[in-house]
Amino acid sequence: MRFDLTDLRLFLNVHEAGTITGGAQATHMTLASASERIRGMEDALGVPLLTRDSRGVRVTPAGSTLVHHARMVLRQMDQLYGELGEYGSGLKGHVRLLCNTSALSEHLPEAISAFLAAHPGISVDLEERTSFDIVDALRHGTCELGIVSDSVPLAGLHTLFFRDDPLVLIVPRAHGFAARTAVRLAELVDLPFVGLGENSALQTHVAHHVRLLGRPLAYRIRVHSLESVCRVVGTGIGVGIVPKAVAIRQARVAGIRRVRLDEDWATRRLVLAMRDPDALPAHARQLIAHLRGDAHAR
Repeated sequence: MRFDLTDLRLFLNVHEAGTITGGAQATHMTLASASERIRGMEDALGVPLLTRDSRGVRVTPAGSTLVHHARMVLRQMDQLYGELGEYGSGLKGHVRLLCNTSALSEHLPEAISAFLAAHPGISVDLEERTSFDIVDALRHGTCELGIVSDSVPLAGLHTLFFRDDPLVLIVPRAHGFAARTAVRLAELVDLPFVGLGENSALQTHVAHHVRLLGRPLAYRIRVHSLESVCRVVGTGIGVGIVPKAVAIRQARVAGIRRVRLDEDWATRRLVLAMRDPDALPAHARQLIAHLRGDAHAR
């Protein structure tokens, strides 16, 4: 029984995609080649690794065991390549970093750009997810690092402070709430609301807390960026919820005022989260050191 690293990476990609087609695409492989490799792995083991139906594939108990060990092997190989790469040239490592909307749009672009400029041999795969999804990915070993809100359960993970990142209400300058010092979420649910798209991690976070009140938000429009939320709110169309840093930066150009949200979930910090810092590859630890240094410099 011999599985190479491509086999292991393919099987993980198939598991995460839920289809062999999706796994093949993620592995940059044809569907025929991917199917043949999966069948070869099953023949070598003598047991099925996947169950197939019209909706896709699911791992069997044997497949679940393979997923667990494949993650460990590939993580160890990444660590090996990263540390040995310091003695050679070319690409030294790859880091998968998941982050929420605020980190992606407001805090990471400059920091990641500076890191990549200083480390030409390292690549970073940056992807937006909700904080809940990132925590799940970390616990299942499908990413090395995450930047999440400390409002989600973080038991079992190692965390380091990254940024203060409170959420605030933004309103047009002439709005009745513009002179308020603070508002509660329950006061907003009947107001016309400007939000981000359904796939936005931030909007999912806000919508979750609105659902706990038993009343939906009255969306007037959904846009694709935090800056667009601010500009639309400034025209008087509705109100919105954005990170405080965005509201400060957009206040004058968009014509908005910010009001503190008197909610525990809105008073949040962003943290760097990981399973075991000592098990991370050298290049991942370099990224953490850079982001931590950038945080302390602000």
